[in-house]
Amino acid sequence: MTPEEQLASIQNFKGKYPRQLWYLFLSEMWERFCFYGMRGMLVVFMVSQLAIDEKSANLRYGAIQAFVYAFTFVGGLFADKILGFRKSLFWGGLLMIVGSFIIAVSPKEFFYLGICFNIIGTGFFKPNISTMVGALYKDGDPRRDAGFGLFYSGINLGAFLGGIIMIGLGKNHSWSLAFGATGVVMTISLIIFIFTKKTLGPIGLSPLKPEMSISKKRTLEISTYIGSLITIPLILQMVTNTKYTDLFMYIIGPVVCVFLVIEMRKYSWVEIKKLIAALIFIVFSIIFWAFFEQSGGSLSLFAYYNLQDNFLGTFHIDPNMVNNSSNSIFVIIFSPLIGILWLWLNKKKLEPNSGVKFGLGFLFLALAFYVFFITIDFSDSDGMTSLDIFTAAYLIITLGELCLSPIGLSLMTKLSPYKMQGLMMGMWFLASAYGQYAAGILGANMTVETKSVEAMVPKDYNSFNFMITEETIDSQQVTIYGQIAHPKEAKTEFTQESIDNAKKFPKEFIHYADLRKIVVRGQSTKAAVVQSSLIAESSSMEMVNSGKVFISEITAFSNAKDTSLHKYGMEDRTIYSVEQVSNLEKLISYTNGYKQLAWFALIAGIVLLLITPLIRKLMQGEK
Repeated sequence: MTPEEQLASIQNFKGKYPRQLWYLFLSEMWERFCFYGMRGMLVVFMVSQLAIDEKSANLRYGAIQAFVYAFTFVGGLFADKILGFRKSLFWGGLLMIVGSFIIAVSPKEFFYLGICFNIIGTGFFKPNISTMVGALYKDGDPRRDAGFGLFYSGINLGAFLGGIIMIGLGKNHSWSLAFGATGVVMTISLIIFIFTKKTLGPIGLSPLKPEMSISKKRTLEISTYIGSLITIPLILQMVTNTKYTDLFMYIIGPVVCVFLVIEMRKYSWVEIKKLIAALIFIVFSIIFWAFFEQSGGSLSLFAYYNLQDNFLGTFHIDPNMVNNSSNSIFVIIFSPLIGILWLWLNKKKLEPNSGVKFGLGFLFLALAFYVFFITIDFSDSDGMTSLDIFTAAYLIITLGELCLSPIGLSLMTKLSPYKMQGLMMGMWFLASAYGQYAAGILGANMTVETKSVEAMVPKDYNSFNFMITEETIDSQQVTIYGQIAHPKEAKTEFTQESIDNAKKFPKEFIHYADLRKIVVRGQSTKAAVVQSSLIAESSSMEMVNSGKVFISEITAFSNAKDTSLHKYGMEDRTIYSVEQVSNLEKLISYTNGYKQLAWFALIAGIVLLLITPLIRKLMQGEK
C-alpha cells in the first residue's frame, strides 16, 4: 500500500473518532501530566523553597512558560523542515525525561537547569503531536472539531492527575519525589508512542526529500539535536534574568512575523487570506492566554494564601490542588458534551462560526474573572475566602476555554496549507508564549510590595540582640536566642544572658518582634549558623519563606545601606525593618486586579464578535 493509500485509509474512518486518535490521546495525556504537574508547582516552589518574593516569582513563572511555548514554534519549524513529527516528538520526550530527573536529584540546586531541558523538550513534543491529530482528518471533515475536543479532553486527564499528585507530593512529602514522578510518567508517554506509531502510516515521517543521501539526512538530524542542547546555557541565563526574557520576546515576535510573510508569498491569494484569518485568531489568543494563565501564577498564590480549605462544607482539600485540577476536571466533563453540541448544531446548520466561538470564549472569561473578584465578598477578617466560589469561577473559565482552545488548534490545521501546518501550529503556541509572558507581568503587578520602616542605629552599637522563632522541617518548634555581632565574635550558646538581652532590645531602633516564623533547611539549630547567615550572607545555609512570612523580614539585618553590619567605624547605620503583608491586603490587591481583567476580557469579546463578518470572508467558506 502506497503512503497516499495508507493516509486515505486512516482518514476514511467510520464513526466519530479514528482509532489512531486514542493512541495519540494516551501519549499526550502522560506528557500533559508532566507539563501541568510542573506548571502547578512552579510559583509555589519558588516562593516556599527558593525564597523568591511573589512579584519575582510571577515574572519568572511568566518567563519559564513563555519559553516553553516559544520553543514549540522552534520545534514545529524543525519538524516541518528536518526531523518530521515523529522524531521531533521522540527527542522532545527524551529531553523532558532528563530534565525532570535532573531537578529530582536536587530541586533547589538544579531547578533552573532541569527546567531548561523541559522547555526545549516541550517545544519539540507539543506542537507536533497536535499536528498529527489534524492529519487524521480530510480537509472539510466536520468531525475534526469533535476530534480535537476529545483530544483536548484526554490531555486534561493527564493535567488533572498531574495537578493533584505533583503539588500533593511536593507540599506534603518531598519535592524530589514530585519532580521525579514527572520523569516517570513522561517515560510512559514515550513508550506508548513508540509502540503505536506504526498505525499512523505516513503521518509524521521525515519531510526531507527521498533522493537526499542518508548521510546528509543524518547530519541534518544530528545537527538539530546538538543545536538544541547548545541553547541550554542561553535559556538558563534568560530564565533566571527576566530582563533577558523581555529582550527575547521583543525580538522573536517580529522576526517570526517576517519569516511568516516570506513563507506566505509561496501560496495563492486564497490560501493567504486564510492565513490572515488564522493570524487574527492568533492575536486574540494572546490576550486570552494572558488572562487565563493567571491560573499558574497569581491564582496559584491566591490559592496558597487566601483560600479556605473547606469544600462544599463537607471535606477539606488543599486549595492549590483545586487550583491545579479543577479546570482539567471540568474540561474532561464538558469537552465531549460541547463537541457533541457542535456536531448537533452542524447537522441543524446552526453551528456558530469560529469567530463567534472565540467571542463567546472571551465573554465566559470576563464572567469568570468577575467571579474571582467577588470572592472578596465572602472573605473573613483574616483575608481567607470561599473555595467554593473560587471553584465556580474555574467552571466558567473552562467553558470559555472550550469555546476557544480546541477550536484554535483545529483552525490552525484547517486554515493552513499542509506544508505550513507545523509552522502555524508553532505560531499558535508562540502566541501562547506571548500570553504567558504577559500573564507573568500582569500577575506581578497584582502583588503587594512589602512595607519597610528604617531606623538609625548609633555608632556605639557594635552588636544587636535578636530572637527568632524557627519551624524546622519536622515541624518542631524551636526558639533561638542569640546576639548579632561580627562573625568572629558570634556566640554559639543559648545563654540566659543572651535571652535576657534579646528581650531588652531597644524597640526604637528595630523591632525584633517583626522577626516571625521562618523555615530553615539543614543543620540550623545553632545560633552561630543563623548569625553567620544574617551578617555574612553565607551561601552555606538557605533560609526559606514559610509561605506566610517574607524572608526579607529575617534578612533585614543585612540590608543596611552599607550592605553589611560588620563594617564598623561608621557614624550611623540604617537598618530596615520589613513588615509582613497581611493576607487581607493580598486578597484586596489580587481581587482588584481580577476585576480589571474582567472588563478587558469583555471589551475584547465584543470587538471580536463585531469583526466576525470580516473574518468569515477571509476564511473562504471555512467554519
